[in-house]
Amino acid sequence: MLLLLLLLGACGPEAEEEGTAMPGAGTSIQNKGSDTLVNVALAWAEAYGQIYPDIQIAVTGGGSGTGIAALINGTVDMANASRQIKAEEREEAEANGIEPVEHVVAGDAIAIVVHPDNPVDGLTIPQLSAVFAGELTNWAEVGGEDRPIVLLSRESNSGTHVYFLEEVVRQGDAENKTLFSPDTLLMPSSEGISAEVRQNPNAIGYDGLGYVTPDQKVVAVAPAEGEAYVLPSMETVKDESYPIARELYIYTAGEPQGAVREYLDWILGPAGQAIVQDLGFVPLQ
Repeated sequence: MLLLLLLLGACGPEAEEEGTAMPGAGTSIQNKGSDTLVNVALAWAEAYGQIYPDIQIAVTGGGSGTGIAALINGTVDMANASRQIKAEEREEAEANGIEPVEHVVAGDAIAIVVHPDNPVDGLTIPQLSAVFAGELTNWAEVGGEDRPIVLLSRESNSGTHVYFLEEVVRQGDAENKTLFSPDTLLMPSSEGISAEVRQNPNAIGYDGLGYVTPDQKVVAVAPAEGEAYVLPSMETVKDESYPIARELYIYTAGEPQGAVREYLDWILGPAGQAIVQDLGFVPLQ
């Protein structure tokens, strides 16, 4: 019996060493929110899972508002957003004992897209505001053919919808209360806008840069009449010449710790930012 106990004692440390888990092993990270970021977030999760297979990362979309609401309710670790958190959302979170912390994870441009047969090549921000507010309703009014303008927008829980409303329809004026035209078709996803633009020669919509496909026409945008018309690209976002550019965010409940901190550091590092660029968005570096 003494010999058996000695043998078991000798085996103990070796067995423990073989079974030692990496930090965060067996951890599950819940990540939810922006549909603009969802494809990037899925690619991040897949690549990270190949490196650290013991960490389970669940990614779902639903819109920036949905992700931030889940953060407020304490049901996610990371909320993806294509807009900044609203003051009332922050207040609601703080009332629940949660301090939302903002992390910029990528850059983006909102591209104005039309059917490839549309002859319009450029629009100003004031023209876009008038178009999406329903003040201009015919393509002939902005240099196109005599056709009705069909408006496409993301749904109101989308951060892209909120950003476009505030920065384009309302032209960055906090006192402006202009709304989208009631005739606007609200699409549930960026892919929905792309599909409608491809098949409807009268349509105009907007999408994150990473969702623009070769079978759509991208319209150049100028801040105002008489200023330069610029097409969205990684370069024009970085040099700030494209007028409808923005940052993309992940929000956490307080400063991230443990496995969430390690994952976020990886996202912000070379590997995570390479995925941002591969999917057509603008890396931070």
